[in-house]
Order: sequence, then C-alpha cells, then structure tokens
Amino acid sequence: AQNIAAAAAGIPPEQVYVHTTFLGGGFGRRLEVDFIPAAVKAAKQVGRPVQILWDRETDMTHDIYRPPAYDVCAAGFDSNGELTAWKLDLVGPSITARWAPAVLETMIDPFAIEAAANYPYAVPNVEVRFLRHEVGVDVGYWRSVSHATNCFVAESFMDEIAGKVGAKTGQDSFEYRRSLLKEQPLWRNVLELAARKAGWGQPAEGRFQGIALMEGYNTYMAQVAEVSIDPATGKVKVHKVTCAADCGQVINPGIVNAQIEGAILFGLSAALWGEINIVAGEVQETNFDNMRILRIAEIPEIDIHVVDSNRDPGGMGEPATALVAPA
Repeated sequence: AQNIAAAAAGIPPEQVYVHTTFLGGGFGRRLEVDFIPAAVKAAKQVGRPVQILWDRETDMTHDIYRPPAYDVCAAGFDSNGELTAWKLDLVGPSITARWAPAVLETMIDPFAIEAAANYPYAVPNVEVRFLRHEVGVDVGYWRSVSHATNCFVAESFMDEIAGKVGAKTGQDSFEYRRSLLKEQPLWRNVLELAARKAGWGQPAEGRFQGIALMEGYNTYMAQVAEVSIDPATGKVKVHKVTCAADCGQVINPGIVNAQIEGAILFGLSAALWGEINIVAGEVQETNFDNMRILRIAEIPEIDIHVVDSNRDPGGMGEPATALVAPA
C-alpha cells in the first residue's frame, strides 16, 4: 500500500504514512492494492482528501478471482486390493507468481500444493505434481486459498477409492479412511469425532451423508454433511453439517465457533453456486441477482465439536471453508 501510493503520488515511500485498519471481511481481496492509486491521484488532483467507493457492479466485475484448477488423480492397487499408489497432478495459475515472485525462485509455489502435498493416508507411493498454467486473468487469495480446490479433489477421489475397495470389503468411506490413518492420531481423532457426533451411517430418511478430512494452518478438521436430492430437479439441499476441529489450545471458544460457522456458510455458497463467467473479456456476474449465494432460509444446522488440546494454537479462519464441498 505504501509503495503503490508513493508511486501514484510521485514521492518517496518514506513520505507516505498508511493508517492501518483491520481487514474485516476481505477474505483475501484486501491483500490487493489496485484501488489505492485511484484515490491518491484523485486527491492530488483536487488538493484535498477523498474517499473512493466502488459500486457493487464495479467491484464484482473488476475483482481478483480465485484460481481455476484442472486436476487429475490416479491410484494403484496390489493383487490383494491394497492401495499401493496415489498420484495427483495439479494444473492452474499461481497466485504467488504475481504476489511474491521471489518465492518461486527457490521452491514450488507452496500455496498451490497445500492440502495435496501433506497427504495423510498410509499409501507407500505418493506423487504430487504442480504444473503452472496461467489463464490471462489475475488470480488472488481466496478464503482457504488452494486448500479448497486440492482438498475437494483429494477427498472426492478418496471417496471413489473407498467405493471401489468397499465393494469387496464392506467398508464405507469413513471406515476406509480410518483404516489408512493408524499412524495419524490427530487426523484420525477428528475423523472419528465428526462421524460419531453426526450419527454416521444413520441419516434421516431420504438423506445421505458425506465425509471429508483436512489439515490446514496447523488445524485438523473433519466434516460430515447430511444432504438430500430433489428427485424432480436433482438439486442438492444441505440439512446439517457436523464439524470436528482440533485447532490446538483454544484461546476464545466463541471466536472459534463463529469462524467455523462463517467459513462453512462461505464455502457452501461457493460449492453450490459459486461461478464467474468471462465472455469476450467481460465478467458476466454483476450483482447478487445473478451471482447466487446462500440465503438465510437455506442455512443448514451446524454442529461444532472442538477437541480439548494443549498443542500450539492453529489457524481457524479458513479450514472449514475447504471441507464443505468434498463433504
């Protein structure tokens, strides 16, 4: 902010003072500074302080969007049906390449492979590859960054693997995951807790359950979603989300619960309706009449269970967002 304001004003950065405020509900957007030069140039032109406000249409059509992804999974089994290999190829643009290009001089983009490189399941051969492929649109940090896309792919594929194995062993997707987490007590604990509290395997009549697992920001989390599908329209309705979280030592339980609730609703809007279409260089979604989000009457029951832990506190603002879609 300081550097770009200085450049816009034509003065040295040390002559610019930034009044730091809390980010509020920026969800990554306010890490960007593209709106600052307009205010600086306007103030310089009129010779007095100004406030720049974008209307909703300008804001939504000139955003910094979350990266798209094209990912391919593969798995291998031995003659006994044991999972012996798991492979994930990730393709997409890099946020870090624009935001902190020096980082990529020494390593693979760490934000592009999160929730993929730290694969928890006991498989002897694991390969994760990232191929950077830019799409001509600036991409930025979105709540949970690449955890959202990578966790969705990895956990959805784990469900497919569990279905293949379960057809022979009788294990369901929860039991199969648990069998591959014998050496991962933190992961396994939240998985079991979420399943137990959700009444796994016993959904209400006409409903179905899905489960997903992730670690992000030193927080271990599992979610169970209970959903129904309208037979006439095929639309999904989410009735309940049960979340188990081990975020280390809890300083403020109210904040933990609020962050989980907000992150689940945030992720649910994206999972069910989140979409940006660009036609001839123009963003089509301009306001909430054509950018669908969750409405109050559609909010599911949310049941949260936080593990009592003495580990160092982990992050809580983002992990729950990533788990909604795969669950």
